[in-house]
Amino acid sequence: MPELSPSPKRRGRRLLRFGAACVVLSAVAGYVVVQYVTGGADDPGCRVVSGTAADKATYEFTPEQAVNAATIAAVGTNRELPERAVAIALATAIQESGLRNLTHGDRDSLGLFQQRPSQGWGTEKQVTDPAYASSIFYEHLAKVPDYTELPLTVAAQKVQRSGYPEAYAKHEADAVMLAAALTGSSAATLTCDGRLGVAVTTTGPDAVRAALSRDFGRDALEESEESEGSEEGVPSAETDGRTVTLPVSRETSAGRTVQERGWQLAHWAVANASALHIEQVSYAGQEWTAGNTDSQWRPTGSGSTEAAGASGSGGGTGSVRIVTGQ
Repeated sequence: MPELSPSPKRRGRRLLRFGAACVVLSAVAGYVVVQYVTGGADDPGCRVVSGTAADKATYEFTPEQAVNAATIAAVGTNRELPERAVAIALATAIQESGLRNLTHGDRDSLGLFQQRPSQGWGTEKQVTDPAYASSIFYEHLAKVPDYTELPLTVAAQKVQRSGYPEAYAKHEADAVMLAAALTGSSAATLTCDGRLGVAVTTTGPDAVRAALSRDFGRDALEESEESEGSEEGVPSAETDGRTVTLPVSRETSAGRTVQERGWQLAHWAVANASALHIEQVSYAGQEWTAGNTDSQWRPTGSGSTEAAGASGSGGGTGSVRIVTGQ
């Protein structure tokens, strides 16, 4: 007896299930592609290590996350806030957005800190601007009495008013390491592989100077008060072809040393390497080069006079050297 053909209704259900399976497979494939291009969790691209010899802790993150973390740190130091404030901000952003500038969230929450325009944090455009979002977070944090003495999760919660106030604590160790590198107190501890994993819209020295101005603000990088002809917000940076040289010649008003200032700028450049197509960064006798398999800082091999001056020892002056791609 011949097998009966399935009814039209049954065939429709099969087609529906087949279509749903195709959609799921397409979504998974798309996710894999996006993670490959942007540097997903399985291929982070950037790493920060503890500056303490006995501590082997590491934190891995993507180029996109590195750019946002560097902006958060730059805005904090530009406001002359302590390293603890930067650690609180980074832990908060890791929890709220995974250090990604999200265009969605719970209700009208947006951006790195999932700030809500309806609650007075700013316009949608403002809270999805990483520099603005960081600045307004610090503005609220600075109003918390003795926030540097509070547990990180308590300080963050007083700003965020989250429904999950204990969640920030689990990111404290990673945020503290990241803050130490991005404020410069921990030298040669942040590296990226430098691959072009995020969108590169503009390259060259002008793009680097514009990004420095965006993150550090108008006055923060004016290391030389006697400099002439420098762009607004950028120090008396010397530009030679593909190279930007940033002078680091004095302590900041927040009390950070010359060496800390230099390492902050050097780590900022490495964090932005993929976005700005930066190929090499040098400071204090150490050099990072994009594309190295282990992405390590290595001795430059330059003269000892330059290295000593760059380190800020003995009151010497130094500079951060950034080499961009074509």
